[in-house]
Amino acid sequence: MCKILSAIYCKVLSIFPSLEAARPRSKSGIQALCSLHIALEKAKNVLQHCSTCSKLYLAITGDSVLLKFEKAKCALIDSLRRVEDIVPQSIGCQILEIVSELEGTVFSLDLLEKQVGDEMITLLQHGRKFDDCNDNNELESFHQAATRLGITSSRAALTERRALKKLIERARAEEDKRKESIVAYLLHLMRKYSKLFRSEVSDDNDSQGSTPCSPTVLGSLEDGGSGGNGQAFERQLSKLSSFNFKPNIRRSGQIPIPPEELRCPISLQLMYDPVIIASGQTYERICIEKWLGDGHDTCPKTQQRLPHLSLTPNYCVKGLIASWCEQNGVPNPDGPPESLDLNYWRLALSESETANTRSVDSVGFCNLKGVKVGPLEESGTIEEIEGKEAENEHPCVQEEVSELNVLERYQDLLSVLNEEENLRKRCKVVEQIRLLLKDDEEARIFMGANGFVEGLLQFLDSAVREGNAMAQEIGAMALFNLAVNNNRNKELMLAAGVILLLEDMVSNSNAHESATALYLNLSCLEQAKSIIGSSKAVPFLVQLL
Repeated sequence: MCKILSAIYCKVLSIFPSLEAARPRSKSGIQALCSLHIALEKAKNVLQHCSTCSKLYLAITGDSVLLKFEKAKCALIDSLRRVEDIVPQSIGCQILEIVSELEGTVFSLDLLEKQVGDEMITLLQHGRKFDDCNDNNELESFHQAATRLGITSSRAALTERRALKKLIERARAEEDKRKESIVAYLLHLMRKYSKLFRSEVSDDNDSQGSTPCSPTVLGSLEDGGSGGNGQAFERQLSKLSSFNFKPNIRRSGQIPIPPEELRCPISLQLMYDPVIIASGQTYERICIEKWLGDGHDTCPKTQQRLPHLSLTPNYCVKGLIASWCEQNGVPNPDGPPESLDLNYWRLALSESETANTRSVDSVGFCNLKGVKVGPLEESGTIEEIEGKEAENEHPCVQEEVSELNVLERYQDLLSVLNEEENLRKRCKVVEQIRLLLKDDEEARIFMGANGFVEGLLQFLDSAVREGNAMAQEIGAMALFNLAVNNNRNKELMLAAGVILLLEDMVSNSNAHESATALYLNLSCLEQAKSIIGSSKAVPFLVQLL
């Protein structure tokens, strides 16, 4: 397909100077030339994509690539027909010949490449088993696919790895997590089976070079530094505090989606045997055992180096899962997941790149917020990936507009919080604020610096004076989320008198759980401990215990 389109592209390009020399003065003539120029650019982009893209990725997205060629052909035909009416007859005859050639061209996928693509898709679907018995089959399938695609030397393998890395960068720029996961798995296969190729060329930018490696040992991480466990603990507090036990409201026939807090960050499924690791994160036992067994000594989610590899059963989360299942009519998990999700390979790749780019004085945490990567067969077809590439042509403009909209929304919430007299309406706004703060570091920073601490404390004070237990709980948990992993916001709360307000709250209401959570969060700040210790908090906590 590339050879055919390239030959036609060169023919059109050769007569383009003559078309411009014809100097069409009319508006329609200039528009026709512009449309031809755009059509040529489309054809050029398709050819460049095929010449620089990963051969493995081209194979599994063959139908999408075929569609690109068809669109390029149609664009050339339409634009050439428009130009034909405005140029001299001698040039018009050449255009007619090219149009006839285009109309007679039938693009079709190479049968060999199509077969390789189907086999690679099968490999993607079945290559995520926890046991290692399928490694031989995986090796044989990948070896055959690579050989048929011409990846037969370490130089070719190096080119393929570089192409896959560029695809990952592009997927990240487009925030296409699904595409990123698939390409990360292909890169994992290339690295895992690099021993198939003779070591002729090394890549300074490829930490794996041409040497074999285990599926997920993709680099070592430096020590996470002091304070890492405390921050991880606070992040866990934030997630558990924001958990809502109310049943999901859904239409008939829809399956409820489990909260993120109850799903394993690796398998993305409800956990059967949740365990806590040294970073404070909770995982499905079999998933984290697989991760650690592959040679990792880091937390998959935070990329933090683990001081030890002990696993502790998390009975609290197991109880939360049982409660959620009961309230949503969902059966409890009857066993661990049988396979690894593609998300595993994306996490492994993130660890590798974090290790390669981390500075001595900083710890780079992998930002997984909003990531929901499902198994290949459940999340749609491969073609959907390429379909998204034409969207979001001006991401910078869209991001700026989106950011302005977010800031305006925050200011509107603050106005209602400070000016509205109806406590019920203010409750709704505070609940929105609590949800916005749940996992958003930037929202915590912005709100802390723009008067939300004072506004939320005034709301909580009103709720305490009116004896509204529900409003007190909502207000305390909004303050909790605002304080998570943000010492400046904690200091602002202490300076504004949050401890005295909590004393009134625990003395005059039954909102003990939310008050205890906020005490716990504030105590993560070193200077807050003595203030809390000298208040009524200690007798209250002892009595509660």
